[in-house]
Amino acid sequence: MAKLGDVCSKATSNIAQKDLDGRHGEYPIYGASGLIKAVDFYQQESPYIAVVKDGAGVGRVMKLPAKSSVIGTMQYIIPGKNVDIGYLAYAMENMNLAKYYTGATIPHIYFKDYQKEELPLPPLEEQRLIAVQLDKVSDLIAKRRVQLNKLDLLVKARFVEIFGDPETNTKHWPVLPMSQVCSVGSSKRIYQSEQSSEGVPFWRVSNLTDLINTGIATADLYIPEERYNELKAQGQVPTAGDILVTSRGTLGQCYIVKENDVFYFQDGMISWLSKYSKSITPLYISYLFAMPGFRKQIESMQAGTTVSYLSIAMIKRLQVMIPSMEVQNGFNDFVRRADKSKLTIQQSLDKLEIFKKGTDAAIFQIGRKRCERYCNSCAVSRTIGYFSNNYYIILAK
Repeated sequence: MAKLGDVCSKATSNIAQKDLDGRHGEYPIYGASGLIKAVDFYQQESPYIAVVKDGAGVGRVMKLPAKSSVIGTMQYIIPGKNVDIGYLAYAMENMNLAKYYTGATIPHIYFKDYQKEELPLPPLEEQRLIAVQLDKVSDLIAKRRVQLNKLDLLVKARFVEIFGDPETNTKHWPVLPMSQVCSVGSSKRIYQSEQSSEGVPFWRVSNLTDLINTGIATADLYIPEERYNELKAQGQVPTAGDILVTSRGTLGQCYIVKENDVFYFQDGMISWLSKYSKSITPLYISYLFAMPGFRKQIESMQAGTTVSYLSIAMIKRLQVMIPSMEVQNGFNDFVRRADKSKLTIQQSLDKLEIFKKGTDAAIFQIGRKRCERYCNSCAVSRTIGYFSNNYYIILAK
């Protein structure tokens, strides 16, 4: 085993975002979210690892190229001669450096704290082999994500092709306020005394946003099944085809309720569209909310407000293009075909991500425990064997 501080050194950047104004060139400079721009200078001659040390994304690890720089919210990690940079980057990703953060308002992490982290250190050639294999899986994961993103862009482009721009209504469709095409409301208020630690999931806006963005529904609050059944009997529970709309945070994100969904949700923070007129389909409405031209209506309603909020009254006033049902149904068929392709790609992505987590654990966590009893070479050689055998199995599927 080796301590992180024994296999690398740190260096700091004093570059502020404002220092980049008017600087243009060929050398990339990075921030917490990735590439900022290309400038006419660089601080690092060789490839290095960067760690977000201040603010949002604290603890994030990036492997970055030679002749580049980072801004001052990040820290350079320079690998030593006995460690492969790719191997070190994967090892650091598995250290969860964010756990070292301090600061209530702006989180910070310090090298002096996380340099004590340990990692298995096999011979350099074995490190390179592990990094190359993990790179192959990471590249496949990235390709699957690009494929999903391209399908999303394709559907949005098809929307504009069929219906035109919602901002200018170039196809001259009839226009009605949302209040005339569906019912707009929210849930019945659930008081804290009614919440429980088990039962039916109770979604807040953060839970709904996670579900929309990741496809995974998580809940940390619940309501008793008896209370849920009462609400359901009163017609206060969304049914398949209804739409939930985020009304705080990222406004106007939509989730179409599925047939087997069982949940309740927080009033005020999430709005509920239901009881559509015969002139509209929920799939069309959900994609309309995602169109930049339509979202400008939402943005204009936020003028002069300090906290972004999409009230029921605001949603009711939104102006909705009403294409013919024949055209809407044609678009819906296109979306369903795209969704089938997305499902296949997502299933492949899920397998790859699960596999990568397993191999990371085998190499950097299980391997770490084995190193306490065996030599580095023996321990990591075993994990390489595990990795190589399973890697080619999953690629064949």
